[in-house]
Amino acid sequence: MPISTIVIIILILVLIGAIPAWPHSRSWGYGPSGIVGFVLVVVLILLLMGRL
Repeated sequence: MPISTIVIIILILVLIGAIPAWPHSRSWGYGPSGIVGFVLVVVLILLLMGRL
C-alpha cells in the first residue's frame, strides 16, 4: 500500500474526529478542523508536486 494512500486515510479519520458533533468536542470551536484543513492543503500540494 503506497504511503500516500495511508496518509489520505489517516487525514480522513482525523477530519471526521475533528467535527464538533460529539459532546467532548463541542467546546473546541473551529481550531481542530482548521488545523486538519491546513494539513490537508499541504498534503494536497505535496501530492500535486509528486513528492508524496
